[in-house]
Amino acid sequence: MIRLAFLLFLLLAANIDLPAVDWHQGSGPEASYVADGVAAKEWSVVHAKNIAWVKPLPETGQSTVVIKDGKLFYTSYETLNSDSALGSDIIAYCADAGTGEVLWQRTIAGQYPLRLSGCFSDSTSPPAVTDGELVCFFNASGTIACFDMDGNEVWSREAMAVGRSQPFLIHGCVIFTKQTIMPKDGEFGHEHQDAPREQWTQLEALDLASGKTVWTSECGVNMGAIPMVSRLSNGRHAIVLGRGGGHSPPERPLGVSAIDSQTGKTLWTLPLDRYMSTQTFPIANDLALIFHGPEHLWVNLSGEVVKRINFCSDVPVHRWDGKEYSLGRESLKYQPKKGRAITQQSNLLVGKYHYFRAYSEPYLGRVNIETGKVEYLQLPVQLIREAEKDDQMIWSLKDKGFVPSEMKNQNGFVVMGDKRSRTNTWGHHASPIMTVVGQHLYLPTLVGTVYCIDWNADRLDEHAILGINDLGPAGDTWTRASLSYADGKLYAHTIKHLICIQAE
Repeated sequence: MIRLAFLLFLLLAANIDLPAVDWHQGSGPEASYVADGVAAKEWSVVHAKNIAWVKPLPETGQSTVVIKDGKLFYTSYETLNSDSALGSDIIAYCADAGTGEVLWQRTIAGQYPLRLSGCFSDSTSPPAVTDGELVCFFNASGTIACFDMDGNEVWSREAMAVGRSQPFLIHGCVIFTKQTIMPKDGEFGHEHQDAPREQWTQLEALDLASGKTVWTSECGVNMGAIPMVSRLSNGRHAIVLGRGGGHSPPERPLGVSAIDSQTGKTLWTLPLDRYMSTQTFPIANDLALIFHGPEHLWVNLSGEVVKRINFCSDVPVHRWDGKEYSLGRESLKYQPKKGRAITQQSNLLVGKYHYFRAYSEPYLGRVNIETGKVEYLQLPVQLIREAEKDDQMIWSLKDKGFVPSEMKNQNGFVVMGDKRSRTNTWGHHASPIMTVVGQHLYLPTLVGTVYCIDWNADRLDEHAILGINDLGPAGDTWTRASLSYADGKLYAHTIKHLICIQAE
């Protein structure tokens, strides 16, 4: 430790730059939503605190910002000039990371309209992927397009990327979740349970340089699942994915599979009854970490459950009683018929902790994957911050005073196709996936409140809360994008703005 600190001192003294960290895909440099670095723990758009710049956007969008070599990549819808519920054509942007100035933009047409600003996803949701020479954009209304760094189109193809897809790059391929069942009037129905195999949703790998299909997974994947690629102890990479969820998905069997990242071939499958697959799928120490109903499962490389704990029954919760935090125990509700015990897509593994948002209460939870210890911390549902006024916290899902998002674009028009977008981050809608930079875990919510947590705190209590921050005034801010990071700065994408956050 002393030797490492001395080497760092010599590097700084010699004015040698440390390796830069880019966020070249929505899931970060290692496709884990985790990066080394130092970033702000407190900021405010309302008070212009620790904000490097704010860039107004012409229209709503929800893609996580991608950063490579000083350039930002993100998407929005084409500008709408009336209240609208559906949209299909999007704009892909390349901007300067230092100023937010747009360097070039390209329209990517879509064939299948989706609900605008959806609380699960919309046409703009999948983040771009870049290797520094090419950048691939996904319009979840049916088009994938690849450009060089000057904005020249290299290839495009009609393909339906799932709105909640989180594409990532490996082996020179961009991997995304592809569906064949198309939406009607912007929605996906409930009648697909018996659809044939050729209509299953699957992972697909495209050669980034040509756009040609390299492989399609042998097994199916649910459209709400977030597959992740992980390095195994033997040096190979595996991708874990899940099947099962709402809208009567046809993929069978319900449960979890691991596939080879180079071929798409299935390595193992674990059937799970009534499985709800809307989560991320990390691997640690060659064990896949799975939430299933009220249980956390450890699954080995043979697809066998080697350990399980209940994270809902008689668990410790640090709760706010109106004046201060106190520690108590309770049993959390879950929906046994639908398998919902965590808020969809909200879990993230960092170090020895598997974090997640509770489904029925505004609680942040974590499972220690080494000991199985479970902890919960109540968080305020919303920060209401106004200029020259004291901050107000809304603590309960039932408290009066909660300010729903207006869901309006820069021109004052309502751009929303699902009224659930006006709700909070807990419950039946997808949540922005948490991200980690150094010791800071960031939880964005739909209403624009962002929590900064010391993820490695010995106890998950109020002392682990490092900051509660805003992305703009309550009611005027909405986001479905995760935070991203590069060069000491955080980037956020809201319904109206692109925001660069930088510590003093």
